[in-house]
Amino acid sequence: MINLIPNEEKKKMSKDFYFRLITVFFAMLGISLLVASIAILPSYFLSSAEENAINTKLELQNNETIPLPDQNTLMAIKDLKNKLSQIENIQKTLVNVNDFKQVINEIIFKKTSNIKITAIFYKKDPQAGEEIKISGLASSREVLLSFRRALEDDIAFSKIDLPISNFVKGSNIKFSLSLIPS
Repeated sequence: MINLIPNEEKKKMSKDFYFRLITVFFAMLGISLLVASIAILPSYFLSSAEENAINTKLELQNNETIPLPDQNTLMAIKDLKNKLSQIENIQKTLVNVNDFKQVINEIIFKKTSNIKITAIFYKKDPQAGEEIKISGLASSREVLLSFRRALEDDIAFSKIDLPISNFVKGSNIKFSLSLIPS
């Protein structure tokens, strides 16, 4: 097939083609931007109206005067402060659980199978200090005495008080023992 179109005419047709292509591209881009703008307009108007409403509320709140508390409110605040200070004082006297756990473990490790501990009382007094009372059953006087000596040898306790009245019975002795931790 013979090409009958001259080269200059081919170049001109090629330029015209690219010019039309660019024109169509920009026309489509313009139409797309117009459609996107129209689609976004309702959201823009709604958000600007909401912003104006929020700003108005904020100005009203800033201009509002804060009422002074009445007598009942002041009394409630004072009562609450007193209760909080009482709670703080109680927390200062509370037992540290880890310290108590160590003391209990020391007592249990010194206990033999012939001794049954029925109760352990822990008392912490700001003036008197800490005191532990142990109640239980011992199978004999010798077992109870060895338990007391084992506790005396432990450096975790500074004073062990085992009343002599615990040794009245010869077997199945109900005992009460007082300890002061170091």
